[in-house]
Amino acid sequence: MQEVLAVVTVVVVGVMVGVEFAVAVFVNPILDRLPDDGGLGARSDGARVLGRVMPFWYIGSVVLGALWSALAWGAAGVSFVAAGTVLLVVSVVMSILLLVPINSRVATWSHEGVPADWKQQMGRWDRFHYVRVGVIVLAFALFAVALVH
Repeated sequence: MQEVLAVVTVVVVGVMVGVEFAVAVFVNPILDRLPDDGGLGARSDGARVLGRVMPFWYIGSVVLGALWSALAWGAAGVSFVAAGTVLLVVSVVMSILLLVPINSRVATWSHEGVPADWKQQMGRWDRFHYVRVGVIVLAFALFAVALVH
């Protein structure tokens, strides 16, 4: 049971990391290069779609990490699992305090109704997102190390 949970956790967190990495490194930069602010609508739609899905994915990842930690308590490598889970909790707190407020505003934007500082808000969200991606990449790496321990 513990081994299955470990593999499921690594896969779920790994796919989440892949999605968030792709958004940070590829998708948003591509959207930002579209002419005439063409990426604004896509960013707004992405904020709505991912804003509905990602909370479940992040919280689910924390729950999986916590369950894995509890089941593996006292075993070799559990400190990696616990540390990875703590980092996922940090990413959730970061999301709630820093990213979600901006994301909630972005989800309501259209070409006809954006604030004058919308590009600065997007840049702020991107900077926070880069940090969050770093945190979840580290959590994933810790889970992967625990898996082979």
